Amino acid sequence: MTALMIQGAGSNVGKSMLVAGLCRAARRRGLSVAPFKPQNMSNNAAVTADGGEIGRAQALQAMACGLEPLTDMNPILLKPESDVGAQVVVQGRRVATVKARDYAALKPQLMGPVLDSFNRLRARHDLVIVEGAGSPAEVNLRAGDIANMGFAQAADVPVVLAGDIDRGGVIAQIVGTQAVLDPADAAMIAGFLINKFRGDVRLFDDGYRLIEARTGWRGFGVLPFFADAGRLPAEDALDLRHSKGGGAFKVACLQLSRIANFDDLDPLAQESGVSLVMVGAGQPIPGDTDLVILPGSKSTRADLAYLRAQGWDIDLAAHVRRGGHVLGICGGYQMLGRIVRDPLGIEGPAGETEGLGLLDVTTEMTPDKRLTRTRALHAATGLEVEGYEIHIGATTGPDRARPFAHVAGQPEGAISADGRIIGSYLHGLFRADAFRAAFLRGLGAQSSGLAYGRVVEETLDALAAHMETHLDVDGLLALAR
Repeated sequence: MTALMIQGAGSNVGKSMLVAGLCRAARRRGLSVAPFKPQNMSNNAAVTADGGEIGRAQALQAMACGLEPLTDMNPILLKPESDVGAQVVVQGRRVATVKARDYAALKPQLMGPVLDSFNRLRARHDLVIVEGAGSPAEVNLRAGDIANMGFAQAADVPVVLAGDIDRGGVIAQIVGTQAVLDPADAAMIAGFLINKFRGDVRLFDDGYRLIEARTGWRGFGVLPFFADAGRLPAEDALDLRHSKGGGAFKVACLQLSRIANFDDLDPLAQESGVSLVMVGAGQPIPGDTDLVILPGSKSTRADLAYLRAQGWDIDLAAHVRRGGHVLGICGGYQMLGRIVRDPLGIEGPAGETEGLGLLDVTTEMTPDKRLTRTRALHAATGLEVEGYEIHIGATTGPDRARPFAHVAGQPEGAISADGRIIGSYLHGLFRADAFRAAFLRGLGAQSSGLAYGRVVEETLDALAAHMETHLDVDGLLALAR
C-alpha cells in the first residue's frame, strides 16, 4: 500500500543495486515487496512470467523480493536499435520504433500505462520500491516526464536521491540537483544517500554535513563500495568488465555495438577455471582463446558490419583454423550462417547481408517476435536446460540436422559437421549448473562446481546486510507512503 522511489543524481550511480538491496531488506522484515521502474532503456531484457519483456535489472529485483518477474514491474522499456532510434515496449509488448526526437511526443500517452501498472503492484503488496531513470537534474526533459519527478508527482511517491562518490563531485551532484529542480519537484525529495564510497567513510563527514546544510535534506548514510557487485547479473553493457577470472580456459566474447541479452555470460564469468575477456572495438581476439562467443544483438546485420569493421571476421577464421570453438547465441547464431535476409526492413534498411559462413544455415527476419521461456534438452547430453528466447527471424539449413538441443521434441539450433561451431537461440542456458559443467567438460575445461543460483541469492542477502550496516534502512522504509 506504500511506495518509495530511489532517483539518481546522475546515470549509473547504482540505483538498480540499491533498489535490489532494499527489496531484499524489506523482504527479510516480512514485508510483501515489489520493484517498479516506470521507464527503462536497455537491450538486456528478461522474459516475464506473463509472457512479456522487462529490463533485466527489474528481473533481479523481483528475485530479491522472492517474486516472478512481471511486465507491470517495468511498463515502459526502450530498446535502442540505432544511435537515434529505439523500440518502444509497453507492458511487455512492442508498440512502435521511434526516433529519439519523436519519443517526447509519445511520452504523454505512456503515463496512463505506467500508473496502471504501478497501481496494480501497489494494490497487491505492502511496499513498492521504485527506481528512477537517469537523473531528475536533466530538467530539459521534465516536460512529459514519466521516469523521475513526473512519475513521483503523479503517483505521490517520496524520493531519496542517490549520489555516486566514486566518480567524484558528489557534493555538486546533489546540491546542484536541488538547485536546478522546480521547487515543487525538490519538495518531493525526502533525503539523500551516498553510494560507492572507497576507504574510511569518516573522511567524508564534513562533505556529508555540508550537503545536509545546503539542501536541508536528511542524510540516510554513506554506503561503501559493495565488492561482490560483480556476482549479480549486469544490465547495462557499460557494466561489462574487460576481463573476469583467472582460469586456464579462455573465453572471448565480442562486445558488439548493439549487444543484447548478455546475461548468458554471468555464470561463465564466475567459473574459477574460466577467464572471460570482453573484446572491445579495435581489439583483436586473443590468439590463445579456446572459445569465442558471439552474443545476442538488437540488430544482427548492423552488428555483422560492425564485426567486420573490427577485423573480427579475420580473427574468427584464424581461431577456427587453430581448432578453436565458437558459440553464437541468438543474433550471434544468425551471424554464423551464410546469409541474413531482412526483406521487410524490420531491423534496419531492407536487404541482405552475407554471414560468416561458419554454419550452413540462413536466416530471414520476420515480423513475428518469439518471446518465451523455454525448457530444452541438450542434444549431446540429454541434460535439461531452462532458458528463454527473445528474437525475430527464422533460421533454416542443413546444419540444423545436427541440433544443439530439442524443444518440445523439435530441433533447436545447429552444429557444424566437426562439432566446433555451435548456434542456438536459447539465452540463459549457462545458469543450469549441470549443463554448464557438461558443456565445459566437452570443450576440455573443468567446472568449479559453481551453484550459480545459490551464489546470486547469497549475494542479494549480503547486499541487504551491507546496506543495513551502513545506511538507515529503517528510516528509508519509514518514508514510504
